[in-house]
Amino acid sequence: MTTKPGGPALGIGSDTGQALEPSLDMRFTSTPRGVRLARRLTAVRLDAWGIPYGSDAHDAIVLIVAELAANAVRHGCVPGRDFHLLVHAPADTDVVRVEVTDTRAERLPRRPSPSRAADAEEENGRGLILVSHLASAWGWRPRLSGPGKTVWADYVIA
Repeated sequence: MTTKPGGPALGIGSDTGQALEPSLDMRFTSTPRGVRLARRLTAVRLDAWGIPYGSDAHDAIVLIVAELAANAVRHGCVPGRDFHLLVHAPADTDVVRVEVTDTRAERLPRRPSPSRAADAEEENGRGLILVSHLASAWGWRPRLSGPGKTVWADYVIA
């Protein structure tokens, strides 16, 4: 976990007057336990950044992390490889960016069709629909340091 300089928009600062850019940067095992840990650590970190438990922004960002991490485990998992989570708030913005990187390049996320509504009986198929409704923008890019991809989502704090 890291904290870097930048970002006064979230009301976070240091004793020297220099603003801090909040950042959570970790790898997790590609298991349901890894997803749960990523979600919990994000929740704790957001609260420490001044985005309190129970607020709309906190709940939405934690849900975005949970859905993207679950997708990385379910669809992007290569046995023995972890997924990477980066949650950060770039300086001078009200945006929190969530990035989840996995090691499977051939399974790319598809944008949910606006006309596609998941069947009430289905147990899956809603993750990217939720992300697309909560995030101001989302997408993916090829992983820079090897095979795989990074799925990202931006959440604007109102």
